[in-house]
Amino acid sequence: MSEALFRAARVHRILAGSLLRDTGLYPGQELLMMQLWERGEQRQADLIKTLGLDPSTVTKMLQRLEQSGFVTRKPSPNDRRAVVVSATRAGQALRNQVRQAWRALEEATAVGFTEEEYRQAMQVLTRIEANLTTPSPAAGAADTTGRTSTD
Repeated sequence: MSEALFRAARVHRILAGSLLRDTGLYPGQELLMMQLWERGEQRQADLIKTLGLDPSTVTKMLQRLEQSGFVTRKPSPNDRRAVVVSATRAGQALRNQVRQAWRALEEATAVGFTEEEYRQAMQVLTRIEANLTTPSPAAGAADTTGRTSTD
């Protein structure tokens, strides 16, 4: 299952990169921009927490977005230790292109699925995410599937 997830995630990311190419964004950067579009200006620390990424990864991502003219970073007026990030006009202008790219990505990902298959896939993926983000007593056990060798 892990290998299949890895392969699916890899080709999904490649397709996302291809669809985002015209925007000037790399896969992952659009998620950061979506946070800014939805929630407006926010502290860099909050973006890091929301995205669930390593702080150095988000910092590098923000540096690239800033160099491209899509975001600005400035010291917080309330807390000089904090950095506030906001989308620029150029960054705001990407919103519709990114939406279209994500729509195309969703269509390509779910092509041929019935509504029931789509619902089931979403349930399975949600459960996998929960399994991987919630510590369990079985973590570290050789087989956490609950299956026996005769299954």
